Order: sequence, then structure tokens, then C-alpha cells
Amino acid sequence: MASVKVWCILVLSFLLPHSYAHMDFFTSIGHMTDLINTEKDLVTSLKDYIKAEESKLEQIKKWAEKLDQLTDTATKDPEGFLGHPVNAFKLMKRLNTEWGELENLVLKDMSDGFISNMTIQRQYFPNDEDQAGAAKALLRLQDTYNLDTDTLSRGNLPGVKHKSFLTAEDCFELGKIAYTEADYYHTELWMEQALKQLDDGEVSTVDRVSILDYLSYAVYQQGDLDKAMMLTKRLLELDPEHQRANGNLKYFEYIMSKEKEANKSTTKTDSQTDKETKKKEPSKDYLPERQKYEMLCRGEGLRMTPRRQKKLFCRYYNGNQNPKYVLGPVKQEDEWDKPRIVRFLEIISDEEIETVKELAKPRLSRATVHDPQTGKLTTAHYRVSKSAWLSGYESPVVSRINLRIQDLTGLDVSTAEELQVANYGVGGQYEPHFDFGRKDEPDAFKELGTGNRIATWLFYMSDVSAGGATVFPEVGASVWPKKGTAVFWYNLFPSGEGDYSTRHAACPVLVGNKWVSNKWIHERGQEFRRRCTLSELE
Repeated sequence: MASVKVWCILVLSFLLPHSYAHMDFFTSIGHMTDLINTEKDLVTSLKDYIKAEESKLEQIKKWAEKLDQLTDTATKDPEGFLGHPVNAFKLMKRLNTEWGELENLVLKDMSDGFISNMTIQRQYFPNDEDQAGAAKALLRLQDTYNLDTDTLSRGNLPGVKHKSFLTAEDCFELGKIAYTEADYYHTELWMEQALKQLDDGEVSTVDRVSILDYLSYAVYQQGDLDKAMMLTKRLLELDPEHQRANGNLKYFEYIMSKEKEANKSTTKTDSQTDKETKKKEPSKDYLPERQKYEMLCRGEGLRMTPRRQKKLFCRYYNGNQNPKYVLGPVKQEDEWDKPRIVRFLEIISDEEIETVKELAKPRLSRATVHDPQTGKLTTAHYRVSKSAWLSGYESPVVSRINLRIQDLTGLDVSTAEELQVANYGVGGQYEPHFDFGRKDEPDAFKELGTGNRIATWLFYMSDVSAGGATVFPEVGASVWPKKGTAVFWYNLFPSGEGDYSTRHAACPVLVGNKWVSNKWIHERGQEFRRRCTLSELE
């Protein structure tokens, strides 16, 4: 019995990591590509099932046609028909044997293969969390890139290869997911879009009554009582017995009568006027630089003055006379002056990129952030991606990349973190954050024993059709992904103090698939490579 228990535990320990690896599909386009192959396999299985059913029906049809003709002849002259001994024998045989065979054929379930395949594949299907995550991603893209619902519904996005559109039912589902989050702003937008598409003649399984039910309440929650009443009355025209709508209408009329009584005794104040004309917008959130961050993502950020731009150069860089690059320098260009951000061009080959992606893909798991309160790593809604860590000893390609970073930065990477590879999901992003540990996080990297993150090296391993920029809201810098390039900046001043202007973010990916890899270089080992100065901020 004990051996059986041990065997079961071993089986579970083998299966669980595999299952966990397929969670949070919406956080990685790379992992979502597996679902395309899964769906293709299911379609093939479904077509096989349809062929089997058609073959079965064809056999039954032929049998029915043959017997239809035979029984027509027999019923016209039963005695004469059965007078032939062969006909008599065949009647006995048909009723005793052949009709039983036909019954078995009719009862035969041709769906076994398809159902079996579905059962196997279902364990790797996305779940409700994935669907909600993908829906919230569309809402995030809508806000970040100022997209109206009609544009998004029609799929009119920049750089798309395979255009797609949302049905009225899709719009209704988006509105429902926003509703469950008490996000009445987006509920209103998407319920109105669903209603518009139905009014334009689209045939759908969703009905106007259901849409108006959600829409009227979402509008009421945003303070627009007149519109809420109008929508409720429209709902009742379609379904006069709708219990909730009748209750809501009475409640709205009661509130309006109270407001009219109050307005008779008081004059309209400026605040009331502002309330009436106030434009509806998403609710305020925890991110103070939200507006600036989203403007940079759209390419609407601050422009550097011509005087500052003149100080930015492109050059052939030899890694401060590094012997490897004296005869074969690399291309380098300045992206920003303060903080200094430089980009290295053609710094990682397509072959190296594919090797890194192939090594990382089986290990991709939901990216985590450091929780300053608990000191532990945890998933967060503001970081939508999957990541994996690669060590230099497991692949000569990774080792070569690490050495290249060391040669070009002049910093010791032996105390750096492993190469982190990240793939962003639907609307994948990482909201504004610091790479270094602040003073209120003294234990941020204590377990590593290598000091703070002195610098960041970031490889872009794919082009992105639209969105996906790396932005620095404090200074107004936007760095756009370009495959084969890398950007580098220091997070700390030479004094060891944190440079707060390096607060940065990965903008949501609007169209495309974003792969990056980064190397966080730590303080230990840099004492004689990047010496301290006499000033805290130098």
C-alpha cells in the first residue's frame, strides 16, 4: 500500500509542474501560440468526426432507399411477392438479422475519437481568468492608446497582418467583464457598442434587453439619471414585464422628483453645473504619473530641446579600448542625455535570439514583482508578461552574451543576476517602476549579497508592430523596440545613491509580439570599474 502511495505522489509531482506551466496564457503571446496548434488539432479531429457521421448517415440512407423501393413492391401484392421462396427467405433474414445490424449502426457513437481528444486537450485550455485577463487587456489598450470602441471593434489597428473584428456578443462580454469589476465607464462604452451593432442589423445570440439591463445600470452608477431613465424605458418597451427594469424605473422617478423639489428651493450652483457637464472618464487609480506615462506610450511625450539634441551622437564604440572591439567596434547611439541611455545596434544576432527564446520558452512562468512589505516575489496586475532565467553555464550562447555585456559596459557581470527573458502577453505591460532598491527597501536584494542594481542592460529580441515602448515618465524619454538592439543605463549614481529619473515602464503591446531579455548588474565587483565621486548626485 505504501508503495502505491509513493507511486501516486511521484505521478502527481510529474504532472503538476506541467499543468502549472500552462496557466496564465494571457500573459505571454509565446505561450498562446501553442493554443493555435491545439485548436488546429481539434478542428482536424472535428472534421474527422463529421466525415464519420456523414459516412454513417450515407449507409443508413442507402439502406432506407433500398427498402423503400422493396416494400413498395411487396405491399402491392404481398401474397404474390412472398410466393417466391427467395423473397420469403430474405424477409426472414432482414427482420431477424439485418434490421438488428442497422439498429447497431444507428446506435453507434461516432464521436468517441473527438470527445477523447477534447478531454485530453481541455486540461491545457485557458480558463475564466485568462478570458478576463485578455478582456482587461483590450480595455487597457483602449485607454492607453485613446482608441474608441468602434475602431477597436472593427479591428482597425496600426500594423495588423490579420484583421479581425468583434461581434455584438464579443462587445457584450467585454462589457460584462468590466461590470464585474465595477468598471461602469467601460461597461457603458462596450454595451453601447454592442447595442449599436445590433441596431445596425448584425444578427447575434445576445438580445437588446440584456444589453439595456447592464447599460442602464452602468449609466446610473456614473450619475447620468436622465439617460438611465431613457434606457430603462426603452428596455420596458421590449419587455414590459421585466421585473428589475420596472423596479429601477420607479426608483429613478422617485430620485428625480426629489431632485426637482430640491432645485425649486435652491439655485443651481457652480458645482452642480460642473457635474452635469463633466466628461465621463476612467476612474482614477494608484498611478500618479498615469497621464504622462500613457502620453509617452502614444509618442506624445515631451520633446527634447534642439540644444540638448545636438549633444546626442551616434558612434562606433570599442568598449573603452577593449581588444575585442578595437578592430571591430559596435554601433552605438545616444537615446537620452539625463539619465544617459545608449542603444547598441546589431548587438545580438537572429540565431542567438532564437536560441535564447527556445531555451526560455519551456520555462516561461508568470512574471513576478518584489513586494516591499512582505519581501517576497508575487504576481501583479501591473506586470503582464512571462519570464524565465537563463544561466551562462547551460548554454555557450548565453555565456557569450554575458561576456559581451561585460566587455561593452566595462562592468563585472559575475555578480549580476542571470539573464532574464520575458515575453509579453495580450496588451502586455510593466507599469512605471524602479529597477534598483530604494531606501525604504533595505532588504530588496539582501539574499543575493551583491548590493543594489547598479545598471540595466535590455535586449530587444523582436520588432513590435505598434506600442511596446520603454518609457521614462520622469524625464519624458521613449525608447522604441528594434530587434537586435540593446539599451543600457545606470540606475545608481557613482556615489551609490539611486537615480530616480530612471523610473521606467514597458508600454502595453498594441499589435505584435514583444520579446526582451535583460541583465541586472549589481554593485559588488564594480568598486574599481566605476569609482565613487565626491558628490552624491554624480
